[in-house]
Amino acid sequence: MIEDPGMHMKGGIITQKNKDYCTIRTRMPAGILSIEKMRGLAAIAEKYGQTEVHLTTRQTIEIPHIHHTKLEAIEADLLKNGTPVGSERDEIVNIVACPGTDRCKFANIDTISLAMKLDEKLFGKEMPTKLRISISGCPYACTSPILNEIGITGRKKPLRTPGLCTGCGHCTEYCRESAIEVRNGAAVVNDAKCFQCGVCIESCPFKLIGIETQGYRITVGGRRGRHPKLGRELVEVGTEDEVVEIIEKLSYWIYRRAWSGRLLSDQLDDIQFEKFKEEILSGRKE
Repeated sequence: MIEDPGMHMKGGIITQKNKDYCTIRTRMPAGILSIEKMRGLAAIAEKYGQTEVHLTTRQTIEIPHIHHTKLEAIEADLLKNGTPVGSERDEIVNIVACPGTDRCKFANIDTISLAMKLDEKLFGKEMPTKLRISISGCPYACTSPILNEIGITGRKKPLRTPGLCTGCGHCTEYCRESAIEVRNGAAVVNDAKCFQCGVCIESCPFKLIGIETQGYRITVGGRRGRHPKLGRELVEVGTEDEVVEIIEKLSYWIYRRAWSGRLLSDQLDDIQFEKFKEEILSGRKE
């Protein structure tokens, strides 16, 4: 018999096949964990008789096989360690992010800073349907943002000043989309093919390619699972604060207007995506 059904129903408490036991998912925005907290998690797992933990696809750590009578105790220990119980049900779950500009040479945005801001404002909020947020520093999309309910991708559009290009062709070798070719001694970009990944900007040995625009592409309604679906482009904005504002409006709209029992990707047509998009973006300053 479960002594605390409230604790048992928290999103980060996942009932196992043997219903007397639960897996505890922790809250770990962007998968960032200090060495001290890592040691603390190991000690907690050992305290409750475990020799292994599980690294999840959403950049969290789970402690398996915890008896239901121990839920309150382990919750207190995890909170003290700074790795509280996470979220997995119809809520805003752990926000994932690639390393971003802190470490990745391809990244266009500071993904970790953005993930922490969104986590602070939105993590664990009750929703009619599960809401997953994924952030990628560039269009290489290592965190699959377009396969999440909300995806954020950092992009850079290259700027070429006529007359400066030497036509060396270096950038053409680095472009994986074959969007650049040398014509009459100058590199020319096919905008229809350009992914705005920014690689050509970094690849130019003479540093002659500038940045025309840099921003955050926001997509909505993606999903993985049995029937994967690509998210739809909502908007591209230029600052981190704008991203936070849009995501807050999105989460509030979904909380108030979406239906329970169906993933957001299955609802976008029914809720008329273009009208939904117009409502989310209304009042924005361009």
